[in-house]
Amino acid sequence: MSLTYEEIKLQYKALQQTYDYMLGKRKDLLAFIHTHEIASVTFIGCGSSYCLSQSAAFSFRLRSGMPAIALAGGDLMLNPQRYRSMLKNTLIIAPSRSGSTSEVVEALRLIQSDESQAPIPVLALSCVKDSPLSQEAGFSLELPWAFDHSVCQTRTVSNLYTANLMLAAFLAEDDKVIVDLQQTIQQGEAFMARVESSIRAAADFEWTNAVVLADGELQGLAAEGAIALTEIAKVQAHAYHLLDVRHGPMVTIGPDTLVIAAISGEGTEHQRNLMRDIHSRGATLIAFADQASAIPDGYADLAVPFGQPLDIAVQGIPFILIPQLVALTGAERQGINPDQPDGLAAWVKL
Repeated sequence: MSLTYEEIKLQYKALQQTYDYMLGKRKDLLAFIHTHEIASVTFIGCGSSYCLSQSAAFSFRLRSGMPAIALAGGDLMLNPQRYRSMLKNTLIIAPSRSGSTSEVVEALRLIQSDESQAPIPVLALSCVKDSPLSQEAGFSLELPWAFDHSVCQTRTVSNLYTANLMLAAFLAEDDKVIVDLQQTIQQGEAFMARVESSIRAAADFEWTNAVVLADGELQGLAAEGAIALTEIAKVQAHAYHLLDVRHGPMVTIGPDTLVIAAISGEGTEHQRNLMRDIHSRGATLIAFADQASAIPDGYADLAVPFGQPLDIAVQGIPFILIPQLVALTGAERQGINPDQPDGLAAWVKL
């Protein structure tokens, strides 16, 4: 058994710890945020953490009504003065597996070293204790049980995504999301046991191209799914909004393509038509939804329903399992070690 597979399988145990930890920090988190005159939220990350930052910024805008953006750590590090005006009265939230990614730590150091500007409050979210990122922060959240020891992130991704979503829910007083998260986590291991073999079977062919489709808060997570497919299975993988795939990328979809799509709501005629057209091009389509009724028979090679209605952002937790398992299946089929992808390190040190 690979370490990557073990960490995928253990992610719901870690998620329960993260859920309990975040609930315990709720009061202190809100106190920290309300202490500062915050007019916006800025998420900073690199790679997987940047993808998660995109989803988190969307959640904050949608749920709290507060302006929120995501910045790539390397971009901010190279251009700290260019973005200074965007950081006025903002709260920086920096999700990171290691808390040591060079671009993020250095970007924070640079923007805080400008003595002509007021210090910017920073909330660090990492999966290790006492990291350099934590030392730069005014408030630090640490999830060591979610740390992935394999190079590619799986368990870490779902835990950082959940922590970010809970932050948005706390700020928006959205207790429905909190309830849905707990139900999803409690049913997570049963869901994995139910769908793993069928996902592996659907992905067990010589595909060389992968496309991940999702909308709203799941789009950043879809981009992370594409990164996992690229890193672990060493294939070309891209993420798009659901219907945007028609605007050019459809030409890349064919018999060598595996498509993973998140279908929201009850499934509309436009979603069904898209699934039909993808299938007609010879691609293999794995479609996820919270309820089976969203994916009628015959529209996908494999339908993966969670089994109950969920807030769309919460659907991201079972959804991300699909590209993770597909990537692992692809690596195993090619004889690639998923724990040590060629040319990658667990985190970048410049």
